[in-house]
Amino acid sequence: MLHLGGPDPRSELAANADLSARELADLKTALDAIDARSRRAPWTREVLRLIEEHPGLRALDLAERLGRDKLPFKADVRRLKALGLTESLETGYRLSPRGKALMTHLNSTTE
Repeated sequence: MLHLGGPDPRSELAANADLSARELADLKTALDAIDARSRRAPWTREVLRLIEEHPGLRALDLAERLGRDKLPFKADVRRLKALGLTESLETGYRLSPRGKALMTHLNSTTE
């Protein structure tokens, strides 16, 4: 029988919005690395902004707004979730407190 072995570490990570300058820089570096390895144009910030602007919107609708297929889009969102930046809802996604803190930081600096 399968049972929960404790809290999901991603949830704990996502709930942490009290980020130091070093943590914010590390997250920005992680996003830059994901974008640099991407076969297409940089996408991480675009997806985060889309989720920020449209919390709860279905993955298919979000993907269509970017001209992308749903399944690869969902895989990308899972990469952002692994960094603690997004949370899955019953329908769609939202930024986690950590993701909101990062976006506030990114929006206040020139990239």
